[in-house]
Amino acid sequence: MDVSNFASFLLILFLFSFLQTSTIATKKPYIVYLGSHSHGLSPSSLDLQLVTKSHYDLLGSVLGSKEIAKEAILYSYNRYINGFAAMLNEKQATDLARIPNVISVFESKERQLHTTRSWDFLGLETQEAVPSDSIWNVTRFGEDAIIANIDTGVWPESRSFSDEGYGPIPSRWLGSCQSGADPNFHCNRKLIGARSFNLANGPLNGSFNSPRDHQGHGTHTLSTAGGNFVSGANVFGYANGTSKGGSPRARVASYKVCWEAEGGGCFDVDILAAFEAAIGDGVDVISASLGAIPSDFLDDGLSIGAFHAVQHGIVVVCSAGNSGPAPRTVSNVSPWMLTVGAGTIDREFTNFVVLGNKKKLKGASLSSKALKVDKFYPLINAVDAKANNVSELDAEICEEGTLDSSKLNGKIVVCLVGVNARVAKGYVAAQAGAIGMILVNDEESGNEIKADPHIIPASHVTYNDSITISQYISSTRTPMAYISSVTAKLGVTPAPTIARFSGRGPSIIEESILKPDITAPGVNIIAAYPDGIPLANLPVDDRRVPFMVYSGTSMSCPHVSGIVGLLKTLNPKWSPAAIKSAIMTTAKTRDSTLHPIVDLDGVIATPLAYGAGHVHPNSAMDPGLVYDITIDEYLNFLCARGYNATQIKQFSNNTFVCNRSFKVTDLNYPSISVADLKTGPVTINRKVKNVGSPGKYVARVTSPLEASIVVEPSTLQFTAMDEEKSFRVVLQRSGKGNQQGYVFGTLEWSDGKHSVGSPIAINLGK
Repeated sequence: MDVSNFASFLLILFLFSFLQTSTIATKKPYIVYLGSHSHGLSPSSLDLQLVTKSHYDLLGSVLGSKEIAKEAILYSYNRYINGFAAMLNEKQATDLARIPNVISVFESKERQLHTTRSWDFLGLETQEAVPSDSIWNVTRFGEDAIIANIDTGVWPESRSFSDEGYGPIPSRWLGSCQSGADPNFHCNRKLIGARSFNLANGPLNGSFNSPRDHQGHGTHTLSTAGGNFVSGANVFGYANGTSKGGSPRARVASYKVCWEAEGGGCFDVDILAAFEAAIGDGVDVISASLGAIPSDFLDDGLSIGAFHAVQHGIVVVCSAGNSGPAPRTVSNVSPWMLTVGAGTIDREFTNFVVLGNKKKLKGASLSSKALKVDKFYPLINAVDAKANNVSELDAEICEEGTLDSSKLNGKIVVCLVGVNARVAKGYVAAQAGAIGMILVNDEESGNEIKADPHIIPASHVTYNDSITISQYISSTRTPMAYISSVTAKLGVTPAPTIARFSGRGPSIIEESILKPDITAPGVNIIAAYPDGIPLANLPVDDRRVPFMVYSGTSMSCPHVSGIVGLLKTLNPKWSPAAIKSAIMTTAKTRDSTLHPIVDLDGVIATPLAYGAGHVHPNSAMDPGLVYDITIDEYLNFLCARGYNATQIKQFSNNTFVCNRSFKVTDLNYPSISVADLKTGPVTINRKVKNVGSPGKYVARVTSPLEASIVVEPSTLQFTAMDEEKSFRVVLQRSGKGNQQGYVFGTLEWSDGKHSVGSPIAINLGK
């Protein structure tokens, strides 16, 4: 080997060694999950100290001493969840995972936020009058239900959280109001608690380190779930009316886990700490509008926190994610969660683009400014207004510094969606002298358009209309256009449709559990917003508003959380699974025109998009029958998925023994999903509990062409409240129609008054 080659060899060897060492030495937040505790529901301070000491001992056995362990630990989950979060390198995490009593060790995953006419649309009111048979009247508007929100915090001064007219805080509330570094942050008899968790992000400076919401998302979601009636709510004067949450008389609590500081985010270690706090505080509902690509059930902080909450009788509602419309994009897929997809309501914020050839194109906007009426302006593609030495790809999306003011001044510019924020594109255009902006979709974005608070007159149009605009610009030497002012249009049909962004099933973790579970309003939702922060994160934005429009499964999730609050008020002894069942089995699968619900492209949607259907709150308060699930049944489900007896014992902390005959498909879920019907018949076992009057229920089945579905027995007679009856569903291929992919059917139990519906999803194989 010559000298140069030998030197190269040594360099490569050194770099390889350095990279290995760096990988081993790099420390990140990990969660070490140990299951449940043996100290019961009311531990003493000594019990908690002993648990934390055991965490130091366990970690110290790997790190070398308890002193080092104490420095490494971020959180000791010592009350309801048994485990700890610590700064570890990969080798240390691997060593901990090998210890027998450790259930799982996983890196703290970052979660993304899944960013009011809607209650009228759902039938709880009619033109702001509440009918006598509305679930609002029956439940006293969710009075004294306690709704927890795990999010970006809360703006306590919002009128949505005023305590005017509220009595004393319920005695079962055990939480606190921790203002952190913000002396102006105060709770009251409506906003009864607030905490913040930020150990994943390290030290934060100033008043930012408090439960105060500096982003807007948490205030919006919490007010959607449990905000007061607030008259005069509007955005720039659009859609003026009364804002309110699903449980307007509920008490609410905020748990801030998401941070905007550099390196910030929403991390599992903080989320798990928030769950433990909320369980101890005595909440009824936990709403979590955040998520990530799913991990296995016991390697996922949200999943673990939700299980322990359900174990204590708390309903956990989560967003389905905004990664649709592709299949297998749904988030938060654990069976003990209630996972919510997003649909539209019958209101749009619309304006129009009128081209010089008189073609009129419908768009969406919440722009606070308007052009002079009926005056046309020169129109230009962003690419044609690009600055020197700038790529066309950067210019067409209106990236900062890409547009030439000498080419753009006084014109309407056409910008493509993608990469930078939609509102930021308008700012870039305005800085370059544009008088307006047309935001156009690419083919992937399709026909989904969004109403955003643009700082200049703007309109967002579909991909098809973007082609029309492009063809028009190419057809004339002097292209012109006009952008009309915005109006709020009611009575839009069809509604609901499934939002393009809403996460779709099947689950990548377990196809036998159909996800999402339900769909709720999640497009163009008006709710509270911090009026002390900029509306958009832009240097020149001095606009301040108390209400704002957001879209996302983040918005649909708190709609269902609010409905859960109503049901908890009505049926305080119902289990989380019973409440979930009531919501799912009474959902609608037809829109306002009584046709099947479709997606934004007009294609009939399936249970992989909407789960059991679109939520129907008034029906949910009297479901007739419910599919209840005990904690032991969830444990049997985990056994059937391959978790061993030792893990399950640690997880449940009781003498539970796996039922070896229990199949994954036997979990008493309100929907049915068969992951593979390639061969012979598949039998699904279910049982229903009567929560209504005595009666006889008859099964009605719709089967796809490709499979037969038989229910045995086909009638169930109930003579008493809480009586349970079992049945089975036998599915078999028919040999007809398509021979691969998913097909769908339905099962409905009816006594003439109640209709207890379940979607059936069948994968015929690939």
